[in-house]
Amino acid sequence: MAYSKSIKILSGSCSEALTDGICSQLELTRARATVGKFSDGEVKIQIGENIRGSDVFIVNSTSPPVNDHLMELLILIDAARRASADRVTAVLPYFGYARQDRKDRPRVPITAKLVSNLLVAAGADRVLTVDLHCGQIQGFFDIPVDHLSADVVFINHFMERGIDNIVVVSPDTGSVARIREFARRLDAPLAIVDKRRPKENEAEVMNVIGDVAGKHALIFDDMIDTGGTLVKAAKAIKDRGALDVIACSTHSVFSGEAIARIRDSVLDEVLVSDSIPLKAEAAGVDKIKVLTIAPLIGEAIRRIHQEESLSILFR
Repeated sequence: MAYSKSIKILSGSCSEALTDGICSQLELTRARATVGKFSDGEVKIQIGENIRGSDVFIVNSTSPPVNDHLMELLILIDAARRASADRVTAVLPYFGYARQDRKDRPRVPITAKLVSNLLVAAGADRVLTVDLHCGQIQGFFDIPVDHLSADVVFINHFMERGIDNIVVVSPDTGSVARIREFARRLDAPLAIVDKRRPKENEAEVMNVIGDVAGKHALIFDDMIDTGGTLVKAAKAIKDRGALDVIACSTHSVFSGEAIARIRDSVLDEVLVSDSIPLKAEAAGVDKIKVLTIAPLIGEAIRRIHQEESLSILFR
């Protein structure tokens, strides 16, 4: 049976443009909410319209400044719950802290689990997110999680461009399973960058496994953080005879010197989604282009509201 309540879509300060795109897809108007701060930096929220009994979706990526945007999301969820929303879905186009998903060293937290607990404690009934850094994070929640993949957005883009002679490159061995499906849909061979990481946020490319010579190489990853891995992988691929190197990444974190590294690299093009607003300095780099995921998230929200299956969105 279709969900009978009205639908309301709210946004934190990080995802307003994306939320407007989602609302346009659904032919809705973004629900009014004031998101500000007190003079000491505390987040201040007020929902500006009646949401009593509504099916509420709150969109906010936990991108830099991560903690501020996370607190906005938590407080918006609490405000919606206290305003008697019938159901509250936290929509995180980018789920921050996802890289801290296990104890890989002594005496470290599992922060991804902590954040999942905070979302549930704030009052979220379900979560909708895109390209988690680690898919197992879905199991950290005791509420339903709908995990979308932006692969379809990038695949449709390349199909429309009609590029032939493609090789899809995994930036590391850990991404091979996901990249294999990406390559299958494009009917392209697969190559793998074998790298060794001497310390955190630094990567040394050792070898490229597979044939990239004379081909258009597509590197696909879930995020670009400092850009070090991507730039070194691109150079290794170009050195082995690739015609050009195009990078695809769902989340453009672009921390540290990432933008400068990309600008000065051998990369011919970098495609990112709008899960995170593009930094102003990145917008000035011609090789960086944005593909919107608003239709993908909008359709997912419609299907969740109507209690329909989301599996078609992965085809």
